[in-house]
Amino acid sequence: MPLGTLDRTPPPFFKQGPSALSKLMVCSALALFLMVADTRFRITQPVRAAMATVLFPVQWVAMRPVLAVRGAQDYFVTLNTAITNEEAARRKLVVQSQRAAQVEQLTSENAQLRKLLGLRERLNTPAAPAEVLYDAADPYSRKVIIDRGLAQGVEAGSPVIDESGILGQVTRVHPLISEVTLLTDTDQAIPVLNTRTGARGITYGDAGRHGSGGLELRYMAANADVQPGDLLTTSGVDGVYPPGIPVARVTKVERRPDAAFARIVCAPAALVDGARHVMVLNSMLAQMPPRPAPEDAAPALKRPARK
Repeated sequence: MPLGTLDRTPPPFFKQGPSALSKLMVCSALALFLMVADTRFRITQPVRAAMATVLFPVQWVAMRPVLAVRGAQDYFVTLNTAITNEEAARRKLVVQSQRAAQVEQLTSENAQLRKLLGLRERLNTPAAPAEVLYDAADPYSRKVIIDRGLAQGVEAGSPVIDESGILGQVTRVHPLISEVTLLTDTDQAIPVLNTRTGARGITYGDAGRHGSGGLELRYMAANADVQPGDLLTTSGVDGVYPPGIPVARVTKVERRPDAAFARIVCAPAALVDGARHVMVLNSMLAQMPPRPAPEDAAPALKRPARK
């Protein structure tokens, strides 16, 4: 078939109906009319509401995965934030607890120092402040080490007190530290005075036989007027401890018919197991004026020479 005989005209199917330009103009005019009508008269509002109601289940089902993923993300973000906040709160709590402990410790030390200074003023005795460094390593004695020694003028035999009373006595002095034997040590004995009755006695350290940290008032007659609660203070007759410093308080009195002496147990007034700040007093013997030297004997009269 020759090429000139081919029919190049479009099929009848595409020639039916209005043209594409006409459709575009009609649809544009209709859209513009609907927009103006909806703006002025809201004629599409019921249709829109009906379509939203019909499509709501589909929208709800379609949003479930999105909401699930978003909820999981929010959960992990919230969990990480909560863990971070908890760690920060714990750190702050530890810091606050440490500061609170330091404040309580400083308050306690301040109160102890005030009491110690008040006792020092009442004694009118030269004294030097000191701090307890540690307990002595000897398990068979009750001794502590303080941070004052020969360089600070500490002498062996000097009394040591805390804010409550007698703590012990300096028994060994080194250049920078000193050893203090506590009054509860078995080798310590302190002359005391019962403030209620005025009776004198001697307390001995009793750290081993009847419990740790105790004292015993020995050689008191079975019928002696001693009662639990009596306060014992230093009598000053030994020339070492100034008079009037609290030593112990009577806690138990046992009187046996077959014994000539009563067994009297006392509790030390000083904080034996927890003292930190102390005062080292000068011994009364060091404060006493030296004895005057004896006068030289008068020279013997010279006998007249014999002629």
